[in-house]
Amino acid sequence: MNLFRLSLRMLHRDWRAGELRILALALMIAVGSITTVGFFADRVELALSRESNRLLGADLLIIGDRPLPASYADKARQIGLRIATLTRFPSMTGKEENNLLTEIRAVSPGYPLRGELRLASDTSEIITEQITHVATDIPASGTVWIDEKLMAGLEITPGEKLEVGATQMTVAAVIAREPDHSVGFVNMGPRLVMNADDLAGTDLIQPGSRVTYQLLVAGEEEQVAEFRSWAQIQLAPGQRIEGIRDARPEIRSALERAEKFLSLAALASVVVAAAAVALAVRRFIQRHLDGCAIMRCLGASQSTILRLYLYHFLILGWVASGLGCLLGFVAQEFLSRWLAGLVDTALPWPSGLPAVHGLLSGMVLLLGFSLPPLLNLRRVPALRVLRRDIGMANLHGLAGYAFGLLALSILFIWEAGELRLGILVMLGFLAAIAIFALFGWLLIKLLLLVRQQGASAWRYGLANIRRRTIASVVQAIALGLGLMAMLVLTLIQNDLLKDWRTSLPPNTPNRFLLNIQTDQLQPLAEFFAQRGMRQPDLYPMVRGRLVTINDYPVQVGDDVAEARKKQLLNREFNLSWMNELRPDNEIVAGRWWQNGDSLDNELSMEGEIAETIGVKLGDRLTFDIAGSLFKATITSLRKVDWDTFRVNFFVVVRPGQLEAYPINYITSFYLPPSQAGTMHELVRNFPNLLVIDVATVIEQVQKMIAQVSRAIEFVFVFTLLAGFIVLYAAISATQDERIYEAAIFRTLGAKRRQLMRAWAAEFAILGGLVGIFASAGATVLAYVISKYALHVSYTFNPWIWLVGILAGVIGVTVAGLVGTHSTLSQPPLLTLRKIG
Repeated sequence: MNLFRLSLRMLHRDWRAGELRILALALMIAVGSITTVGFFADRVELALSRESNRLLGADLLIIGDRPLPASYADKARQIGLRIATLTRFPSMTGKEENNLLTEIRAVSPGYPLRGELRLASDTSEIITEQITHVATDIPASGTVWIDEKLMAGLEITPGEKLEVGATQMTVAAVIAREPDHSVGFVNMGPRLVMNADDLAGTDLIQPGSRVTYQLLVAGEEEQVAEFRSWAQIQLAPGQRIEGIRDARPEIRSALERAEKFLSLAALASVVVAAAAVALAVRRFIQRHLDGCAIMRCLGASQSTILRLYLYHFLILGWVASGLGCLLGFVAQEFLSRWLAGLVDTALPWPSGLPAVHGLLSGMVLLLGFSLPPLLNLRRVPALRVLRRDIGMANLHGLAGYAFGLLALSILFIWEAGELRLGILVMLGFLAAIAIFALFGWLLIKLLLLVRQQGASAWRYGLANIRRRTIASVVQAIALGLGLMAMLVLTLIQNDLLKDWRTSLPPNTPNRFLLNIQTDQLQPLAEFFAQRGMRQPDLYPMVRGRLVTINDYPVQVGDDVAEARKKQLLNREFNLSWMNELRPDNEIVAGRWWQNGDSLDNELSMEGEIAETIGVKLGDRLTFDIAGSLFKATITSLRKVDWDTFRVNFFVVVRPGQLEAYPINYITSFYLPPSQAGTMHELVRNFPNLLVIDVATVIEQVQKMIAQVSRAIEFVFVFTLLAGFIVLYAAISATQDERIYEAAIFRTLGAKRRQLMRAWAAEFAILGGLVGIFASAGATVLAYVISKYALHVSYTFNPWIWLVGILAGVIGVTVAGLVGTHSTLSQPPLLTLRKIG
């Protein structure tokens, strides 16, 4: 008979008998968790790729933090390209007593060159694509277009006046969608579009203002390529080119990080599902030893048996992984809806690559844990037909588990996208599992010491745990991972955010003032004095770009690992000076300058920034400040406590070195809620000042954290499901043994109620272990996040342990009793006949 057809018939028989359902469910959950993240990330990536022209608003952008030379526009016109300009910066806008930090975009005629800027046709209802129209021009002089966030924040409607710097402008329309703002993972602030001719009258751009200048270019592909080649040579420090092939790099970078993080979170469910696969494969092999022995008696060779069951598992793997991909496809739609606030565009259908990824992951997981046992299965001797005690070797072989862990390691490295990160995460998982396993084994040994002190059900439950120590610890770890994930994302998450908020002192600065000019120092002091407010400390600031390190031009690669370094070196640093070291600064290397030092050009740099850009003590740095070069030597590295919300700088120099350069000032202060209206007067008197409301920023960040947390919660649902599959697999793995035990005990006079109590005690002990593992893991994780991510002191929450242990005991006991209920329904005589 054809081996493939025979394998199909055996697969159908085993499925009807319930032999393979656990294995299939475990694979579906593992593949489903991976493909959910993969499909979602693929849809966003396709949106970026397919709509790159629209996302840019042009075919090519020249971007700089200083006004661009006219030569760029002249060359583009000479080649025959269309051009437009965009000037972008943050500033305050206001209406009556309300003010809001807004991203202002001043555009020239022709904007956008690609894509559409859509305006709302009716602002009295929720803005949808059906009630919008395409803008045919830019805002007329004296008018602005605003988005929904600005309209809601200032409670302003079209036709009303809006304060923009030193002028009042009429709101002419509401933006529904604009080209280069369609997709974004940091889509926080409101925005405004105005005519570039009105920009000078606002007096918003002053020396030291943080402004981005863009030249938009569009035309035929050959002309754009020619212009790009020419412009690449002309680029000066602080200028860069963005085209279709590298559209929105910040979004791509954010997407890569989000995908990597969610993928690693999804692997938690893969690890738990792997335990279910291992248990299910072990039970499958045990129940097919007799069948293999009979086939050996009938003349089947080892290779025939291996091929037969290999087909068996390959078919099962492809079908279960395919269903897992379907589950992931459905689940990612829910994930897309949950993250609607982070992804502000209609997403296209995903490609088939995540499905291929999921199928391969499922097969790697299945074969990793099933291939070594299958190799053992082919070696079952024909003599087992007469002696059922032989042929059981290597069911717990270390080689099988080692091969499975190797498969898991491959998946971790694959999902992480880099060898080092994948290995570190895998080693972290293995270390945690090893610690939990050791702790569980010790706890079981301690419980055995008090075994005689309890009732008969307690003693029997402990005896079962002792007989199956390894299996019990594996179950407890797998279930503990699932429960830990839920504890982290419920109690722990709320505790951490609460600790972060309450860690700030009552008078922590909640307002920052930027872009203060030298001639505004005295008027600003008078403003605070007239309102009975303490004059905040003002800090001088000079903007400069790092151009050389030890007289060598700064260089940075394009790989992801240097993304942060590239970002820092492409921006201008804020340089300041101070004589005394501030209390929230600590010298970690070198020494602070003294009055008697002879070296004039000294600077102190924040330690983490120095490490990121690759500089150290003694290095000589050159900054370009408004076209002049300033050189200084690093004499100290500082650790800065940024959580004080006070003004601090990456680079600080000795007083007397930067005073000749263009200076503006920055300050921070605490404004009581009762005096919030003072900010409107401040902006009206000083329209160029940029006011940052820290409380609003924190609130916006918390909203983003909540959205991302929902995504993680969704992914960790797969982990919890996988945990229950492990419990079901563990119960099924011991089902035959429990049936035999029940038959013997009932023959000896035990009642069903006694056996139920004994098993309930066993499951309660196992659930207690699950709760302890989950609570301990969640507590350690909360401590690590508090100390190293949020930089706040950790507050121990006893409710985590109480809820974790109770949830573990109740959940495992109920699930265990439901799973073993059918065991007691089989007549003892029938069971004993099977044994005989």
